[in-house]
Parts: sequence; C-alpha cells; structure tokens
Amino acid sequence: MPHADRLAALPTPSLVIDEAKMMRNIAGLRDRPELAGVTLRPHLKTAKSVEVAHRLLAGGPGAATVSTLREAETFFAAGITDILYAVGIAPQKLDQVLALRAAGCDLTVLLDSSAQAQAVVAASLRSGRPIPALIEIDSDGHRGGLSPDDPALIEIGGILHAGGATLGGVMTHAGGSYGVVGAEAHAAFAAQECAAVVAAAERLRAAGLPCPVVSVGSTPTAHAVRDLDGVTEVRAGVHVFFDLVMAGIGVCRTEDIALSVLTTVIGHQKAKGWILVDAGWMAMSRDRGTATQAVDQGYGLVCDADGTVIPDLILVSANQEHGVIAVRPGSDGTLPDLPVGTRLRILPNHACATAAQYEAYAVVPAQADAALLHWPRFGGW
Repeated sequence: MPHADRLAALPTPSLVIDEAKMMRNIAGLRDRPELAGVTLRPHLKTAKSVEVAHRLLAGGPGAATVSTLREAETFFAAGITDILYAVGIAPQKLDQVLALRAAGCDLTVLLDSSAQAQAVVAASLRSGRPIPALIEIDSDGHRGGLSPDDPALIEIGGILHAGGATLGGVMTHAGGSYGVVGAEAHAAFAAQECAAVVAAAERLRAAGLPCPVVSVGSTPTAHAVRDLDGVTEVRAGVHVFFDLVMAGIGVCRTEDIALSVLTTVIGHQKAKGWILVDAGWMAMSRDRGTATQAVDQGYGLVCDADGTVIPDLILVSANQEHGVIAVRPGSDGTLPDLPVGTRLRILPNHACATAAQYEAYAVVPAQADAALLHWPRFGGW
C-alpha cells in the first residue's frame, strides 16, 4: 500500500517515521564489523520514544545514553536499566540520580570538574550508595571536558575513587565531526577522539586509578571509525532517523532519512513563486543546520506524500504555522503544480529538533499491507 494512502487520514502537520528505513539505519551501525567486541550504547535523545528505544536495543535491556533525567526515568520505567546520563551533572540533580539508582537503575553521571566530583562524593556518602561517574574528555575543542593531559584529570579521578563514589572511566564526544565532510575526514576525527580517551585512560591507570569504561561517539565517527583498540563502547543517536545535516556531510544518503513531517498545501503566491503549507517553524523547528553546508536545504527538503524527493523544491522560509515552499535559489527548476489540499512530506535538517515539536510519531510499518502505527514520544527534563 502506498505511503500516501496510509497517511491520508492524518491531521497535518504530523511527524512520520518510515519504519523500514529506520530499521535499516539501526542495523547499518549495529552490524559494522569495526564495532565487534565493543558495547554499542545508542543515544535515545533523538527519538525520546520507548518503542524506538526497544528497537535500537534489539528488544533487550541494553546499554543506553540519555541527555535528560526525564529520559532516564522514562526508559528505566520501560525496562532499560544500564543508562549513561551524558550531560555534565548539576549538584541539584543528584537527589534525582540517587532515587533512580535506589529503584534499581544503573545510572552513571558525567563530570569534568573537582566541584562536581566532590558533589557526587557527598551524595554517595549521604546515601550510602556509590554513584558511578565518567570523566568527560575534550577530544576536539567542541564542547566540555578536560584535555587528556590536564593535571585535573588525576585530581578528579582521585576525589571520586578515594571519596566514596565510583570512578567509572572516561568519555568523549567528537561533536566537531559534524563540521567536516566525507568518510576520510570522519575517520580522522574518530582516530582523534579514540586517541584522546585512550590516553586519558592510560594516565588514570598509571596513577593507580581504575578506568574500566572508555567511551567514544558521535554519529559521523561511529560510522567511520576503523580502529577501536583500547575503547570499550561507542555511542551514536541521530543515526536512528538520520537527517539532512547528516546527508550533507556524507554520513548517509537522502533516501536513508526515516523521519519527515507530513504537511498540506494551504495556498499559493504565484507571482512570488511560493507554495504555502501548514508546516512552519513550530512543525519543523528553527534549526538551519544545512545553511553552512555546500547545499543549503532551507528549512527542509520537499517530498511527495509517498516520500519521493521533488527535485530542487525546499521549504525556503517559515513563520510560526506557515511554511513557504519554493524552487531552490539558483536552480533552473520549475515550480510544480500542487493544488490546495495536496499532501507533502518535508525532510528535516535536524531530526532531534524537529521531533521535539511533537508528542507522537505516525509510523508507516515495514509491512506493505499493515496499518499505520502510533508511537508516543515525550519531552521535558
């Protein structure tokens, strides 16, 4: 059954998953031979959906990464117990961490300062339950973390280990890999991030401190890494859906993008070459992540209702509830005839940001004759 037929009864805008593409994306990373022998700890922040999480974790309890404690609570309630909270811990959140751990969640926190380490130690002693923590390593100057040779690394490790918490290991995120294009460039970033955390782990061990976990990850580097010697786990998240940013840097193809926004044509400004739809920035998000790439996709790439890309047609601008579709600037393409009421699908720049606008996914099942599915998603912190 064509996608358009199964989507016909949905209100617009709606958030749509192509399940067959999603499952291929999951398998594409999970089955990389380079990842054999390490733990794959997928990031669940993109989907924020129990249904998607169970598919990412192949139906088992698995090892997961989250970006909010709300995610940790929701996924733990769904049976996922081994969770890394991969955002620097705020001391005020440690009571919530303790409550999750007391309930049986094997929750690990992240930090990169002695002040955070001391707070984790104090909470561990107060509760009588050691909190495991990873030390964040900065492998590319992109965000937080310590350089592998920072003297504070040993100091922080010592505070955790001697004070009553648990020094779990080290972690890095090669976010700078989003700024380069192609498998060779991503492989170089992967080598750089692996070298940074392995060096940090070796320094901790040389100082007599434990370092069982050596964690790396970003979607570009996870798909390009060639040598994981010394690394124990790999993280990635947006690969579950992919998006135009990932396509623009060569991590995936446009046809691999499993997430789209269903929208309806609501008007025309023919003199301006515009088609108006009911998907503005509240439906697509304000993310313009492709603006600095070789191909600027505006607010999203336009497809027909079955998900086939319409050449050189993009969402060029967006108001709160109105989107403006036009031919890509510089293209010699022509504006297609799309009457009022025509259903279209828009591929997003950033899957995480677009999905965050919605409370549920409409899922086109992989089985051709199966009915549309409804998968809830959640937000909040």
